[in-house]
Formats: sequence, C-alpha cells, structure tokens
Amino acid sequence: MISIVAAIDEKRGLGKNNDLLFRIPQDFKRMQKLTKGHSIIMGRRTFESVGRVLPDRTNIVISRNPSLSDISIYHASNLIFCSSLEEALRQAQGKPGAEEIFIFGGGQVFKEVIEKNLVDCLYLTIVEGDYGADTFFPDYSMFRIIKEEQGSDSNYKFNFLTLQK
Repeated sequence: MISIVAAIDEKRGLGKNNDLLFRIPQDFKRMQKLTKGHSIIMGRRTFESVGRVLPDRTNIVISRNPSLSDISIYHASNLIFCSSLEEALRQAQGKPGAEEIFIFGGGQVFKEVIEKNLVDCLYLTIVEGDYGADTFFPDYSMFRIIKEEQGSDSNYKFNFLTLQK
C-alpha cells in the first residue's frame, strides 16, 4: 500500500520558500506514529528542508544528482538516494514495513504519485485558512474521507483526514 502524509491549508497550500507553512506539534506526532517503522520517500528539497534523517524509518530521497550520496553529511544506515520514483518504490519494497510505504513530499513527488494512480490512502492535515503558499498539493477529489478528527492549538484550527479511493 502506498500512502501520502501531508499538511496543507484550505487552498491545498503545501509550502512556501522551500519550507513548511506551519509547525503543529499534534501533526508531527501523527506523522511520526504513522510512519515509524516504514519507508518514507521524499524529494531532495524536502529532505534538505527537514534537515536531518528521520529516525526509526528508512528515508529514501529522490534526486537527479546521484553524487549526493557521496557527501559525508548524508551518510546514515537508514538513508538511501534514488534517481527516480520507480527506483525509490523498488528500494522501499525490500525494507521493513513495506506493507505501507509513505510518500513524504514535496509537491512534485505528490503530483507524480497521484497522476500515476499509485496512491491508496491519504493522511492529510487540513489547516484552516490560506497561508500564501507557493507550492500546492495536487487535486485529490478522487479520494473519499473515511475518517475525520478535529483539532486545534493556540495558533491553528485543523482537521486530520484519512482518505481512500
């Protein structure tokens, strides 16, 4: 099963200036719980914006620059660089937790997996408002909500959605 985990605003805004639009502790906890023990696939810019290898999961980074894996700061036993989405998915199939592989971002990777009809499930956090994003999540109208939970903190109101085709 291939799933996406993402936080977006009401206009499907995903990020701005190569960074997340919001930092919501409950959203991070949800993401950690969902992805722990599984592979997460992300683009290079998303990996760089995260700034580190996430523990307790296989981090698979898609980059057109294969020499990145030679840079010493990128050495970790749970970090793999791939040159394509297809290669990343093949790598994830052979890792622990392969029954559910998570697509972690960014916008281009989300767009590619949805356009190729590879995604089974979306775990979205929808944050109320428009945050002036310059990167957007693709249309996901072909998915239906199977679970919804409301939440808030001192800065945001949001809904945790689980969607399937």
